[in-house]
Amino acid sequence: MPNHSVPNNSVPNEAVPTVDLFGIRVSKWGMDDTVRYLAQAIESGTPHQVITANPIMVMAALEDPSYMEIMKKAELIVPDGTGVVWAAGKAGNPVKERVAGFDLLHELMKLGEQRAWKFYLLGSSPEVIQAAKDRLQMLYPGVKIVGWRDGYFKSEQDQEVVEAIQAAAPDVLFVARGADTQEPWIAKYKQQLAVPVMMGVGGSFDVISGRSKRAPKWMQKLRAEWLYRLIKEPTRYRRMLALPKFAVKVLREKENLG
Repeated sequence: MPNHSVPNNSVPNEAVPTVDLFGIRVSKWGMDDTVRYLAQAIESGTPHQVITANPIMVMAALEDPSYMEIMKKAELIVPDGTGVVWAAGKAGNPVKERVAGFDLLHELMKLGEQRAWKFYLLGSSPEVIQAAKDRLQMLYPGVKIVGWRDGYFKSEQDQEVVEAIQAAAPDVLFVARGADTQEPWIAKYKQQLAVPVMMGVGGSFDVISGRSKRAPKWMQKLRAEWLYRLIKEPTRYRRMLALPKFAVKVLREKENLG
C-alpha cells in the first residue's frame, strides 16, 4: 500500500525535482511522492494549481504565450501523457513514472477518505457530474463531497461559480472543462478560490460516471491510450495532429530541450 505519510510540520516548498521540456518544468516524481506533496499542500492551505501535462498541452503552450504563462505559473505539473514521459527520457532527465491525472484523482480520494478532506467537483454535463459524484461517494464513502455543478456556464457566471466554491471551502477542486478552458479558468481564479489543490481532470468524470471507458490495461502498458481515445472519438483527430509534431520537435531539439 502506498505510503502517503506527511511530517506534521511540513509545508510544500520549491524543491520539486523537475525536467525542463521547452521551458515547461515537469515534475520527476512518481505517484507516491506527488500525493505526499499535495497532502502537504492541503495542510499548508496555500493554493496550488496542478496541471496534468500531455504533448497536446505542451504544443499548445509553445504556440500560445498566454497558455505557456499559465503552465509556468502552475505550482505542479505532472507527466500525464506517455509522450511527456518519453520526451523526458530523450532529454536525458527521465521522470520516475507516468502520473496519470485519472489515477491521481483516485489516489487523492483514497487519502481524502482517511483524512476527511472536502472535495468539489466542477465540469461535464449535469447528468455526468451527478453520476460521477454518486459513483465517487460510493467508492469512497468517507469522503466529503461538499459541492458539484456542471461545466456549462458562461464567463458572466464565473463569479457566481467562484462564490459557490468559496462557500463550500473544499480542500480539493477537480475541474473538467477541457484543457483549453479548465487550466486558464483555474489560473484566472486561483487566488480568489483559495483552494489548496486545484486540478484539471479532463474526461475523468465521463469515465467515472460510466459514460465512456478508459483504455484497457494492455493498451495503457503499450502507451497507446491516445490511440484508444482516437478510435472511440474520431473527431479528436485534429487535436491528435499535435502528437507527431511534438515527437519531431523532441527528436530535433533533444540536446537543447531545457
